[in-house]
Amino acid sequence: MSERSVLVRALWFVAVGWWATPLVANVAWLLSATIVLLPLGIKLTNLVPTVLSLKEPRSRTVPESARGQRSLFLRAIYFVLVGWWLSWFWANAAAFLAVTIVGLPLAFWMFNRLPCVTSLYRFDG
Repeated sequence: MSERSVLVRALWFVAVGWWATPLVANVAWLLSATIVLLPLGIKLTNLVPTVLSLKEPRSRTVPESARGQRSLFLRAIYFVLVGWWLSWFWANAAAFLAVTIVGLPLAFWMFNRLPCVTSLYRFDG
């Protein structure tokens, strides 16, 4: 699917993205904190940029090893020690910035990097 136009993405952000993104990010964080629902929480975390501005989801066609992912063990240790609490702070700081005109570019950047902050997930873009 081709990238949506800037106008459509801007209208989505104004109508839905600014209020739905903090909700989705916090639900994803709560799911991730339960450990049992962690896989669902991670999937939701990866959808945060799409909820924010209809950004196309990251490609699932390239194997993780080709993207240079850190080991699953290291990512799990990071999540347990740092990722779970830092991702909550990061997402809510970004949500606050998203409702300000001056902070909006930084908020988009922060939301796009939320998967990395949560679990050291590497992606292109």
